[in-house]
Amino acid sequence: MLLIAQNHLQLIVEMAVMLFVTWVFALNLIPLSLSVVTFLSLFIIGGFTFIFGADIVLLIVSSSQAEFTHPFGPIALLGAVAALTSLKIMKESGVDIRPLRRFVILFIVGITVFGGLMHRSFLILWILGLFIGYLIISKSFREKSFLTGKRILMFLGIAGAGFIFLEVLARVTGMTIFSPILRLTRIEQYSLSSIKMVLNNIQLIGHNADASYWGAEGTAFAEGYITLPMQLVLFFGLPFPMFFGILVNQKDTIDYMVPGIFGYGFDFGYLGLIGLMVFVLGTIVIGFKILTMYREKREKNNKKYLGREVLLTGALAAFIAQALIGMFVFNRTINGMALLTFIFIGTMILAHAVTLKSRL
Repeated sequence: MLLIAQNHLQLIVEMAVMLFVTWVFALNLIPLSLSVVTFLSLFIIGGFTFIFGADIVLLIVSSSQAEFTHPFGPIALLGAVAALTSLKIMKESGVDIRPLRRFVILFIVGITVFGGLMHRSFLILWILGLFIGYLIISKSFREKSFLTGKRILMFLGIAGAGFIFLEVLARVTGMTIFSPILRLTRIEQYSLSSIKMVLNNIQLIGHNADASYWGAEGTAFAEGYITLPMQLVLFFGLPFPMFFGILVNQKDTIDYMVPGIFGYGFDFGYLGLIGLMVFVLGTIVIGFKILTMYREKREKNNKKYLGREVLLTGALAAFIAQALIGMFVFNRTINGMALLTFIFIGTMILAHAVTLKSRL
């Protein structure tokens, strides 16, 4: 009975532990050579290019969409940065990467266009993640500073052009779902009131019961404002409170577009928010320490860990980008199905520590 989750927070922690253990066994048992990881990264970005493109077609043809960019965008980002890292390693080894590079660029452009059309939040995540990925790669291979004025302006220009294109497309087609300005207006109308409500009712553990949507029937802690996918909760038959769209349709509760620090703080209290920050910062620090060790092995001409280095580089870029956007921009980027993705990538990074200790 002790292993059966009693609330959303316990389920999240238990799922994280299970994924961590799974990753530890996977990284120790599966031979992750450079060729295997390169193939997987190409498969991931190629697959998501097709999936995101099909989602846009459905949106235009039938006005319905699955919104795959929201939960799976970080995984696509992981694959893209991993592919770029693989190209860098192969180039340094004297391999002609031009044919492969064309495919990688084509897939990255496809994901940028299709994902950006579907969600502005994904476009921010994607561009930020690629920027972080390039920065990590340049540092790992001891190149000159990546942060040149030209490259910063290039990324800002791409982001600006993307948002202008989306706004023009929204006005020409009459499909307001593409409009970034509409999203910004929505944040002003709804998210600010949600943030004010959080600040007035957050407590050390949980929140003021009077501020809960559930009222007297609620627990004032882990009430489902932050949760794993509802399908997962229903699959295990757990009697947890769930909103089923209320956070989207009723703006007197926590709007799903507020920064994640407010959503996590309200549902789990200040202690829960501190726990989130410790997990994020700890994962990033551990990940970079292991990446440094992998780099040292590579520089000593040890090719045993090239695949792991590539995988870890992609995971770090995706995790950092998702954490930044989820914690400080949009709550939904680390909530629901996206929270499962966040835990999936985070535990993958942490599992490298166990693998490293046992294999080096």
